[in-house]
Amino acid sequence: MPITVGQDTAKARKSLGVGDQTVSYYSIKAAEEAGLGDFSRLPAVLKVVLENMLRFEDGKTVTTDDIKAFSEWAEKGGRNPREIAYRPARVLMQDFTGVPAVVDLAAMRDGILELGGNAQQINPLNPVDLVIDHSVMIDEFGNPRAFQMNVDREYERNIERYQFLKWGQGAFNNFRVVPPGTGICHQVNLEYLAQTVWTDTDQNGEEVAYPDTLVGTDSHTTMVNGAAVLGWGVGGIEAEAAMLGQPISMLIPEVVGFELTGKMVEGTTATDLVLRVVEMLREKGVVGKFVEFYGDGLDNLPLADRATIGNMAPEYGATCGFFPIDQETLRYLELTGRDKDRIALVEAYARENGMWRDEGYAPIYSDTLSLDMGTVVPAISGPKRPQDHIPLDNAAEAFKDYVKGFREGRDATPTSEIRWEGEGGQPEPRAIPGDEGHHQRGYVPTEDGNYQLHDGSIVIASITSCTNTSNPYVMIGAGLVARKARELGLDRKPWVKTSLAPGSQVVSQYLEAAGLQDDLDAIGFNLVGYGCTTCIGNSGPLAPEISKCINDYDLIGVSVLSGNRNFEGRISPDVRANYLASPPLVVAYALVGDMNVDITRDPLGQDKDGNDVFLKDLWPDTKEIADLVEKTVTREAFQEKYADVFKGDEKWRAVETSEGETYDWPPESTYVQNPPYFQGMSKDPGAIEDIEGARVLAILGDMVTTDHISPAGSFKESTPAGQYLREHGVPVREFNSYGSRRGNHEVMMRGTFANIRIKNEMLDGVEGGYTKGPDGEETSIYDAAMAYKEQGTPLVIFAGEQYGAGSSRDWAAKGTALLGVRAVIAEDFERIHRSNLVGMGVIPFEFTGGDTRKSLGLTGDEEVTIKGLADVKPQQEVPCTIRMADGSEKEITLKCRIDTAIEKEYVEHGGVLHYVLRDLAKSA
Repeated sequence: MPITVGQDTAKARKSLGVGDQTVSYYSIKAAEEAGLGDFSRLPAVLKVVLENMLRFEDGKTVTTDDIKAFSEWAEKGGRNPREIAYRPARVLMQDFTGVPAVVDLAAMRDGILELGGNAQQINPLNPVDLVIDHSVMIDEFGNPRAFQMNVDREYERNIERYQFLKWGQGAFNNFRVVPPGTGICHQVNLEYLAQTVWTDTDQNGEEVAYPDTLVGTDSHTTMVNGAAVLGWGVGGIEAEAAMLGQPISMLIPEVVGFELTGKMVEGTTATDLVLRVVEMLREKGVVGKFVEFYGDGLDNLPLADRATIGNMAPEYGATCGFFPIDQETLRYLELTGRDKDRIALVEAYARENGMWRDEGYAPIYSDTLSLDMGTVVPAISGPKRPQDHIPLDNAAEAFKDYVKGFREGRDATPTSEIRWEGEGGQPEPRAIPGDEGHHQRGYVPTEDGNYQLHDGSIVIASITSCTNTSNPYVMIGAGLVARKARELGLDRKPWVKTSLAPGSQVVSQYLEAAGLQDDLDAIGFNLVGYGCTTCIGNSGPLAPEISKCINDYDLIGVSVLSGNRNFEGRISPDVRANYLASPPLVVAYALVGDMNVDITRDPLGQDKDGNDVFLKDLWPDTKEIADLVEKTVTREAFQEKYADVFKGDEKWRAVETSEGETYDWPPESTYVQNPPYFQGMSKDPGAIEDIEGARVLAILGDMVTTDHISPAGSFKESTPAGQYLREHGVPVREFNSYGSRRGNHEVMMRGTFANIRIKNEMLDGVEGGYTKGPDGEETSIYDAAMAYKEQGTPLVIFAGEQYGAGSSRDWAAKGTALLGVRAVIAEDFERIHRSNLVGMGVIPFEFTGGDTRKSLGLTGDEEVTIKGLADVKPQQEVPCTIRMADGSEKEITLKCRIDTAIEKEYVEHGGVLHYVLRDLAKSA
């Protein structure tokens, strides 16, 4: 809620008349006239943050010096890393991260009662929207029953979670739930929730306009930056603090300007563009920085394409990828059914407050780079990182090189030899051109004989994720490829699991209006649900015989998806190589079924007359796509589909739940349990204690993602999490996923560092969540951590570069803390995970002076001592002693990545939520 307290910024409060409405706003121009600085050449994205400072200036949390620092930022060429306190207007959640956040809020209500406070003190002060989108799993596919069967199964699996969320909706103020089957949170946010300019009443009852801003408990919250709404992902811990009125502590960021010129050429898509942008910005290095897109090329870039680029900011490492307000912003707001008065306010406010992009837009940036969109070529990215950009005409060769490297790096002998019995016997292996004998092959039995699978067989082709399904140009394009394939008699290969999971119901509306859903259905891309599905790892099981063949023959199975993440072990436990591609290319790869095929030159198949069919025969031209988009994507469709967005279907309305200020934790639940964070908490914090004699839990390499640390997908009975559920009477069929069980700390602790592809360098040639226990023997990371905890021994993690990249999941930090890890020592950290670690009281440290885990020769048998923590200052260097296995000692210096003064307080309290809880209890 806007507040008006500061004497200087009160002068910046002005009135704005728009049509019949008059609103107050905080004028950046008036702040300049009041002598607070020259803000005229700030990037629009930084003006949004500056306005936040003007509105919340109180002389304490936000001071006039904080405001003047933005003028100094421009004077210093785009650099002035001053700590500021930022308050977003609202919070967005999805259910995988939202359930544990609501669990924390419920636990905080119990905790504040123990500290003598009032349960109603734990209530969101800012609007919170939670969209249930991560739970639907693709059990059924490729038939008309798929959608309803997957929805039914979703409710069976997740009823306990949904009952809990319904309780939260009734128990907390300012908290709304968008039911299952509506869409993906970022697409719902872009198409409906976001307003670009927000309005609210202040304490005097006056209407105040200000930029729409938010944080979200999902890293792809950045998608809404395409609509000039400043938003980024934070962990659930930080989001909960923001909900409860705690400002987000941050440094005034550097802003990298990314100039776009020219326009896309025939045959390329927004997906091709964003994959090139990801590659360029990863190479540039923008972690912890804002990116703002500018240049004449924006005149040729629809907002749907901008949202695609904004969506993948976590993949290029930036805090956000922002597009200023311009005429295209207004066009999109009109198309998607926003109120006409709101659209008029957006234009008037942006022009009046210097946030409008016009022809002469030329702000100061910290650094710049440029891309002529006419140079973008069709591409994919993979096999395990979004930044691994591959031009499409090199994709087959690049995959063969990957297979060769993989096979030469380990024993490729199959774990067992399979002989299928039955008519036809076992066929001779088919040669793969250019493979030089590196590929493995296996055989799947079918009713009419066998078919061969080999390294490169595409077993998943999924049109999924808000990244692309929010973009009607690529979705219509995919439908047209399917139409032309159907007309020629082509079909998906029988081993390919195909699926279509749009990010909103509007997509189905326009695909049906264009007659394209029938064409997609005909080649197996039936609707499977409205949710994240394959992109989050909910691809569902492969056919048993295909899974068995892949695992028995140690094959490199492939997935192709229109998502934003392709990290190891994320998409499916049976798939090792994952490629990101545009929806039309996903359809094309489903037709060919083989990553070894060069789809730019080789035929995808044969038509009804036996003639070769090539990609160029199926690919629609830009005008054909644009004409269909113009005809079928309508304002009325958005208004109809979002009219009752919070009501849900009959299944949601039938969900029964408890009532009351505090939650009645069901003791038998394996989905929702009261976490231990606040139980028995003292009223006062303590000092940060030195870390003495800590043992090493894991030594990890570069680009260890939060998927590696806290996987979201399925898990087996043999894992610690699986054993826990079996002990509690849960059959394997009901295990669901790690992501769905984030409300139960017992499951999630056991799943920490349990990704099937994680490699602990303390062990040779071992994948999965294993380490050495106190006795030196190999054991699970969970069991080793519990054994060390019983001895009272603190733990540390060593890692390489870009530690914690990827999703914003707070459980990567929560699980680390609950395992007893006091510190993570890495070469560097991704932004969100570093913040999450601090938010859970775990201290991030970075090596200095060129030291790395490799240069130090670490084996995991060391003891680690870190001194000087009681009086540590933000980003201070501290001494660390490493006692080697032979008794010798190495003295090194670490940089403490507690970045701000308030973060030090969080660690002293044991975490940010402990800090907030004690603060609220004292005010009571």
